[in-house]
Amino acid sequence: MGIRARRLWTAALGALFLLYVAGTFVPTARSTVTAVMAEWPTSLAAGLAGASLLFASRRWAATGADHDAQADGADGPAALRNLGLASLAWAAGGVTHGITRLFGSSSVLSLTLGDLFALAALPLFVVGFTRFAPWPGGLRTALRHITDSYVCAAAIFSVVWLLLFAPQYRELGEGAGVLGFALVYPVADIVVLCLLIPLVFMSPHSTRRAVLLAISALIVIAGADLIGAVGRLTGPPVAGGIEYPVKFLGFALLGALPWLVEHRPGSVPRRITGRGLYRFAPELAAVGALALASVVLTVAALRLPGVAPVLPLAAGTAVLVLLLRVMGMLEENATLARMVLNREGHFHELARNSGDVILILDRDGGVYYVSPGTAEAFGYRLDDVLAAPVTALIHPEDLARTKAVEDLFGDRSGQGVHLRLRVRAADGTWRHTESTVSLYEQPGEPDRLLVTTRDISAQVALQDEVEHLTFHDGVTGLPNRAYLEERASDVLAHRAISDDPDTDIACVFLDLDGFTAVNDSAGHVRGDHLLGQAARRLRGELDSSATLARWGGDEFAVLVEGVTRAQRVVDLAERLGRVIASEPFQVADRDILLTASIGVAFAEPASDSGELLRNADVAMTRAKERGAGHVEVYAAHMHDTVVSRLELQIRLRQALAAGEFFLEYQPIVDLDSSQVTAVEALVRWDRDGEVVGPDDFIGAAEESGLIVPLGEWILREACQKVAVWRVSDWDIGLSVNLSVKQVLSDRFVSTVERVLSESGLPAEVLTLEVDEEVLLDDVGEAVLRLGELRALGVLLAIDDYGMGYASLAHLRELSVDAIKIDPLFTADLGRDDTVTLLTHTIIQLGRDLGVQVVAEGIERSEQLEQLRTMGCDRGQGFLVARPMPASGVESLVGGESGVNL
Repeated sequence: MGIRARRLWTAALGALFLLYVAGTFVPTARSTVTAVMAEWPTSLAAGLAGASLLFASRRWAATGADHDAQADGADGPAALRNLGLASLAWAAGGVTHGITRLFGSSSVLSLTLGDLFALAALPLFVVGFTRFAPWPGGLRTALRHITDSYVCAAAIFSVVWLLLFAPQYRELGEGAGVLGFALVYPVADIVVLCLLIPLVFMSPHSTRRAVLLAISALIVIAGADLIGAVGRLTGPPVAGGIEYPVKFLGFALLGALPWLVEHRPGSVPRRITGRGLYRFAPELAAVGALALASVVLTVAALRLPGVAPVLPLAAGTAVLVLLLRVMGMLEENATLARMVLNREGHFHELARNSGDVILILDRDGGVYYVSPGTAEAFGYRLDDVLAAPVTALIHPEDLARTKAVEDLFGDRSGQGVHLRLRVRAADGTWRHTESTVSLYEQPGEPDRLLVTTRDISAQVALQDEVEHLTFHDGVTGLPNRAYLEERASDVLAHRAISDDPDTDIACVFLDLDGFTAVNDSAGHVRGDHLLGQAARRLRGELDSSATLARWGGDEFAVLVEGVTRAQRVVDLAERLGRVIASEPFQVADRDILLTASIGVAFAEPASDSGELLRNADVAMTRAKERGAGHVEVYAAHMHDTVVSRLELQIRLRQALAAGEFFLEYQPIVDLDSSQVTAVEALVRWDRDGEVVGPDDFIGAAEESGLIVPLGEWILREACQKVAVWRVSDWDIGLSVNLSVKQVLSDRFVSTVERVLSESGLPAEVLTLEVDEEVLLDDVGEAVLRLGELRALGVLLAIDDYGMGYASLAHLRELSVDAIKIDPLFTADLGRDDTVTLLTHTIIQLGRDLGVQVVAEGIERSEQLEQLRTMGCDRGQGFLVARPMPASGVESLVGGESGVNL
């Protein structure tokens, strides 16, 4: 409803009210125009008010007009709905009275159906009102509210009785019982008003306007009922029937309620009308009513000769309920007192048994209470703690943190302040503490502070130790790799924003030549001792501008900052090399001379810490390649090796796509019969007319992942060729090497199965060779994949066996069909007794396990004879035949599948 429409409606209702009032001055044959119309206009007004309220209820529910009220716990649509029903009940009562009056005069000696309708409107009004102003929570609070409301109602009724109805009582004499029916409306209205008026003070601010309008309407209606009750007893209507316009005004005000408050913000909260006032609003109403009743009754008692029996009854019951109320308050106070005492007892018990320090401090920091054992915890006597403010014990640098405690006296939110402070102990040391400070309030006492403090010195020390271990090496005590990387990042970041970019930042990597032999001969404990000696020597050559760290193993790194000339860094590197090699290290009872290979790198303007450290590592690797004791400064050409590796990987992909790879086959013979039993497929690369062996490109293929498609091509090409040979009645097997990435690739097993199916080669003819290291890279996954290959019928062999990677457990778990002895063992047969013994052991192991043994690298006849003597099954090598193309294999065999051994 717009402002203009609201004003028009207000003006129309005001005009009707004034017209209705004017009717009290217009006489008729029996009375006045207003009295003759009686309840009909008021009933119409009540009905229209009910319709207005019910319509507004549905509108509010649909539009969410009371969103703010709902957040405060109110329910606007429900409130309007119940107020509307109350208005309709009043309308029904008025209509019923009007119809009854048409057929006969109503008597004050009985309650009619219209009276029941009107009385039923009051509970509906109460329900609707309390949807705007909710009841106080808790049973005890509700009972207190009800008793205070009764006292208030009894006191007000006493005043009303004395001023209005006492004269009527005296005039009626023996017919005074009629007052009981005449007073039903006023008594009910007074009780409801005393019950609801205190709720006005505790209502949410978002519904305060609606609450005030509703209670105002009820007060007006109650006034009209009071005037009507007097009129019933006196006979003619009071003031020409003024009760009807008054009631008309009440209903009009009630019907206009939703339109006067809709979309209007609630009043701003004030200090004396906050939600907390409900705790004493009923008491204030009761005390005010009792005070008024006391004055009126006192004056009346001085002027009236007698008092009616109803007055002592009302006053007596009010006093009785008041006494009960006082007793309840005393019981509440006693309960609160017991709670305070129990809380104090629990507090002191907790303080005695708690491991924390508990203090109660005055506002100036003076100690009001200290828990037992507090003084001893910090080495003080109790008198020392009580003598001075606790601020005297706090570290000066931490005093600024305590300013947050002062806000607790002004902020009553109940939230504490958490502080970490250093406190001086009696021995002069500073203890790290963690404290929680909160406001401590006691009735009748000034506000104080409750402080709970815990000594966390051990925890802080442990954290410092953990942090030290995280960024320092346990052997040498130097910063470790993580610390150096972080420090390098910080230094380079600072240089990027610095005003002095001309200074250099460099990194020196140092590796102890020959240290591995020290570990192997003297043990790791003595090796760690040597590293400690080396760290002390290096640290003695550095100043504060350099950070020395142990990079790992026998490698050290030095980060040099603020260097004005690059030559100074090189000189430092050479000096570090000399201090390492200047004198021997003491290891047990021996003197060991070591040298150091050193790499130096300078940070480029746009380089990051990772690039700087990597370049220094590359330079150190280059220095080791040149020989022990060299110093190498990183240059761009060192990075060319890495770039060349990447270019090689790209070239390999192109070669595979262009078909530049081809296969050669090396025969494998039975050492007893000299018959060729199988061939091993070996890949070659025709790079621009130059034949390149696998040693030059297999590593790059492994790094790039190209080994997977390349291995698939090798397998398919070899299987197809051997399948053709077998069609020619040549009983020959095929061996193909596998890499780690091939075995662990997702589709490898299905690829082998598909190649065998396409080529027609029987699965039992194919032997797939894997290095021992395959079983160690991912033993679970590798064994699973190789087991799936065995399920296809493919044979498995471990290549280069004897280098120490695989154990007997791996052989048993995998169930291989063959093991191939590493060529290094074969090369030393007859020259090294240990190697000869190990070779014999491997062959015997294979025979015991039922595994075929193949010796690789047979180049001399004495090797062949020794292998035959040891019982080796098969062999291959340059003495047997070199790798050759397929045509060479066919010529070598010559149809007899044998060679001359």
